[in-house]
Amino acid sequence: MTARTDSFVALNRFGLGAAYGDLDRVAGDPRGWLREQLAQPPALPPELAAFAPGSDHARDIVNAVQDKSVLKERFRKKARALYLEEAGQRTLAAIHAKTPLIERLVHFWSNHFTVSVAGKPILALLVGAFEREAIRPHVTGRFADMLHAVVSHPAMLLYLDNATSFGPKSRGGRARDKGLNENLAREILELHTLGVDGGYTQGDVQEFAKILTGWSVGRPKSAEAGQFRFHGVVHEPGDKRLLGKRYREDGMAEGEAALADLARHPSTARFIAGKFARHFVADKPPAAAVDRLAAVFRDGDGDLGELARATVGMAEAWADPLAKVKTPQDLVVSALRLTTFDGDAGKLVAALTLLGQLPFAAPSPAGWPDDAAGWIGPEAGLRRVEWSMALAQRLPRDLSPTALAAATIAPVAHRDTMLAIERAADVHEAIALLFASPEFQRR
Repeated sequence: MTARTDSFVALNRFGLGAAYGDLDRVAGDPRGWLREQLAQPPALPPELAAFAPGSDHARDIVNAVQDKSVLKERFRKKARALYLEEAGQRTLAAIHAKTPLIERLVHFWSNHFTVSVAGKPILALLVGAFEREAIRPHVTGRFADMLHAVVSHPAMLLYLDNATSFGPKSRGGRARDKGLNENLAREILELHTLGVDGGYTQGDVQEFAKILTGWSVGRPKSAEAGQFRFHGVVHEPGDKRLLGKRYREDGMAEGEAALADLARHPSTARFIAGKFARHFVADKPPAAAVDRLAAVFRDGDGDLGELARATVGMAEAWADPLAKVKTPQDLVVSALRLTTFDGDAGKLVAALTLLGQLPFAAPSPAGWPDDAAGWIGPEAGLRRVEWSMALAQRLPRDLSPTALAAATIAPVAHRDTMLAIERAADVHEAIALLFASPEFQRR
């Protein structure tokens, strides 16, 4: 591996693609460039600084549900407009990012803890704030802190229906004849911590759901409407047993203790390590690499900065520079970082819609797929080519396709790819060939 090949990996596997000149600039110390980013506290990009806090939008949501204005066209248009603006500005922030590894980590963890407008369009007001408030501050912090921030955020409580979960034996549950909702408990165990093979049972799901009763939001029309609140009146009374451990009746503290234990569980270390290795090493990462990352997670008490640094230091992450297929989001961001896009954020949303990965719109709580099989097929491949051609047509004619190729894929490109770009009929065709090339489509 040459220094420029390592630079390609740093910029694409760990970053979000090369801006013009980055390949040579980073080649001096690719791993050091990444470690410098991890040493900085995650900052809110300027593109996202003007958006209101999630508490404002959560208040609007619960009040709108209460008075049924959520059903009115005016409310839906307002929510949709904010959602599209946030999705566009989030993508623009990735294109302009000076610390692209941090942005990639934000996107990774936001996908891990998915909150989506798919099936829950009312959350259009809240999904951007969820990522800014519950995910971004913790991407180099402790997993336990991120987990707590996620589970106590109104977006997650509304998305997975815990705000309407009542302990069957609680005073509120008996008065209203309402019962448990297991959605949040199940997804925390299956998708967020232990993993589907992590050793829990349906009984654990039910007990955990009881532990989490009362984790909700402030009542409509109150001063605390939409904010996180623990409602003891709907909390299931009595002791509970989760994964063989007894949690004595202690209100909200039961949930906090259970989340802390789940964050430190060996199955959680293994599950997180597997997802991290899949994202940064290969679709089917070597077992030894997963084992080492699991040990880093476990021994570091879930220190996510240490997990990222360990991944940067792993030989396996650098062995195959084209091991991963870019998601549509990766493709759009990398192409526009290279061509220094500074235009209408709405066009970014249109591109991601065409390619099938609109931000905050994953089809299920499992999030977007993170392997080639989830993104590569005849129809998806055709859309990528069509988008590459359309983007190339909009770019200035004075761009040099060969210079762009040299600034991005040259260290890993097959000679036939470079020749095709050089021999293209015109500038736009050459740039389209670059974007559609196997080397540009992978990271």
